[in-house]
Amino acid sequence: MDEDSRAQYSQFLLASRVNSRLVEFRDEHGKLFMVSIIDILNEGLSSVYTFYDPDAAGSLGTYGILWQILQCRQMGLPWLYLGYWIKQSPKMRYKSNFQPAQCLVNGRWQPLTMDLDSTSSINHQ
Repeated sequence: MDEDSRAQYSQFLLASRVNSRLVEFRDEHGKLFMVSIIDILNEGLSSVYTFYDPDAAGSLGTYGILWQILQCRQMGLPWLYLGYWIKQSPKMRYKSNFQPAQCLVNGRWQPLTMDLDSTSSINHQ
């Protein structure tokens, strides 16, 4: 995570005007290992931010997306918005494993391919 101030945290995550949820993931002993902040929209879920214990085993980013896909299906929502995808960011690379996916580039949705430039919004069907 970035070293943001409390004010930046509040502005980014707590000042939302949409239906947001903070979801905790705990192990069988109750130890917190991951938190996902999601927005519930009319047409889908939006993955706002996920953070997790860096010492925890497994691919928790992937686990979080799979959980969110399941939530979309259970709620009858057709879209999961995975948020920003930055091609050069190793921390975000796992998002490209979820296909079919689209990116919003210059105001137009197009298929996610590894040859896209810089920052794009990713949308998973």
